[in-house]
Amino acid sequence: MTAISEVPMRQRVEEYISKLQEDIVGAFEKLDPNAPSFKRDSWLRAQGGRGVSCVFAVPAPGPGVEAVQETALEKGGVNISIVHGMLPPPAIKQMRADHSTIPDIQTSVPFFAAGISLVIHPRNPHAPTVHANYRYFEITEQPTEEEQAQGKLGKLIAWWFGGGSDLTPSYLYEEDAAHFHATIKSACDPHGADVYPAFKKWCDEYFHITHRGESRGIGGIFFDDLSSEPHKRFSEGAARPKTPEEIFAFIKAAGDSFVPSYLPILERRYKTPSTEHERRWQLIRRGRYVEFNLVYDRGTKFGLMTPGARIESILMSLPETARWEYMSELGTDPESREGKLAEVLKNPREWA
Repeated sequence: MTAISEVPMRQRVEEYISKLQEDIVGAFEKLDPNAPSFKRDSWLRAQGGRGVSCVFAVPAPGPGVEAVQETALEKGGVNISIVHGMLPPPAIKQMRADHSTIPDIQTSVPFFAAGISLVIHPRNPHAPTVHANYRYFEITEQPTEEEQAQGKLGKLIAWWFGGGSDLTPSYLYEEDAAHFHATIKSACDPHGADVYPAFKKWCDEYFHITHRGESRGIGGIFFDDLSSEPHKRFSEGAARPKTPEEIFAFIKAAGDSFVPSYLPILERRYKTPSTEHERRWQLIRRGRYVEFNLVYDRGTKFGLMTPGARIESILMSLPETARWEYMSELGTDPESREGKLAEVLKNPREWA
């Protein structure tokens, strides 16, 4: 039986994501030791909380910079944030649509949120973009005068975990897709046989660009509102983590699977010879990535509505460069490599 820790969940999540950030950034820097290091930017939130943004970018050509350095990454960020404060009614209303555990609250309430969010855009068209996000959120009542005097929080109203990891290639390598999904599935399976199938399906549905009729990438897992309460993605007897301890153990397993799921793919592809044609297609696919993040992504919308939002960190997910062509012919030939990717984006497949 899983032991129950006396350390508050918010503290354990903070400690875990801080270490995970260090491990992930360290893995990227070890892969490409001649590249510039990630810029580490620690910040404080005036309304309460802190964060660390670790961002990779290579200076553009200009005075003092003769040419772009051929690095594995073109743009990337691995960010953590630990914030707290008052959640206003508009933000509560936005969240209630997707979180069944939140009651109908008409006034501002205290909240705590901690998470790690990363997006990596490699330079080479054959190396896929990747995204991962793992987060914890809780809402409490206003503390009583006695609780305030004792330094305690108000009664817990709702809590949940969310997150996931997904792969967005410009060119489809089936062995890469199989490796990515199999690694994540192996992390999920010890925590319930129904976890990976449910969250893989959810990922395919969530990262869908409705106005294009295609997925953003080839998926992974996605989940939200994961708590001890009944969950819309699981039947009553489904095998899945239910207690706070079980769910946190699953979150750590999923987070720890990021490096082994992605770094071998990046290492295999980032030196692949490429052409201007392939670069053009990569930039078009990045444009679709931007469309999803700015039009549909709930995390982006919530972040922009939160008082004191750090815009630079929220928009870190956007690539350094992207392209939008009017009625582009790329991807329309089903026999081309671009067309083979387009087919998978319109009809998601099972990879593990």
